[in-house]
Order: sequence, then C-alpha cells, then structure tokens
Amino acid sequence: MVKLRLRENESIQDAVRRFRKLVEYSGLKREMRRREYYEKPSDIRRHTRRQAERRARRARLMSNT
Repeated sequence: MVKLRLRENESIQDAVRRFRKLVEYSGLKREMRRREYYEKPSDIRRHTRRQAERRARRARLMSNT
C-alpha cells in the first residue's frame, strides 16, 4: 500500500507527482496491468518460459562477444 503525507506548503501538483513516483516504484502499476485481464495458468507458464528463453539467448550472445 502506498501512503503519502502532504508536506507543509506543498502544492497539489507536487504531491500528485510524488504519488505517481511512489506508485511506479512500488510496482503497483505493473501489477494492475498484469491483472487487468484473466490469463490462463498455461498461458502464464508459456509466457514465463519464453521470457526465460529470451534471457538465456541474450546471455549466450553477450558471453560470446
């Protein structure tokens, strides 16, 4: 959960800017996007496997150079 206390003499625009940064850093925005639509467990596994394959391929390419 993100909490923000308004500082003394802080404008609303500055507070909103700080709030957006806090939400971004906490990972809340990414989590909301991920849960926006239902994804079947098999699709989740497929997605994570493909990400791992991409990471491994990149690691191999970087180690060869």
